[in-house]
Amino acid sequence: MNAFDLVVTVALGSTLATVLLSKDVALAEGLLAFALLISLQFAVTWSSVRARWVRKLATGEPLMLLYSGKFLPAALMQARVNEDEVRAAVRSAGIDSLENVHAVILETDGSFSVVKPGGSGSTLVGVNGSPNSAAARAKNQRKNMRKSAP
Repeated sequence: MNAFDLVVTVALGSTLATVLLSKDVALAEGLLAFALLISLQFAVTWSSVRARWVRKLATGEPLMLLYSGKFLPAALMQARVNEDEVRAAVRSAGIDSLENVHAVILETDGSFSVVKPGGSGSTLVGVNGSPNSAAARAKNQRKNMRKSAP
């Protein structure tokens, strides 16, 4: 469940409570509000599968918080996460040292993923702040172009 799903769920609950408890709200109005919220949820979900910018707006992107045992301070501030929360995620994964962690990612649903070293890194593609992200690849290409320029 992402943030948008949570908002719609809370709105549906609030609408149901209002319809059931308020004498001022007609049943037809309540049903219309329900239909509108469900239609909005369907439209956003349908659009997010088909358009990257809608998906990015509705769900966000995963964010790398730790890479090769080192914290990424800018990412921690952006995500409003502190180092203790990342350490707790590493402990939950059964790892006793940050040096034994390839990466910690804050997923779009708010959970932490802990990636152990030894793989190809293919699961890090598309993670914001990853060396495999499009921004990092573009930065490396610009850097290599400057080195090769006379």
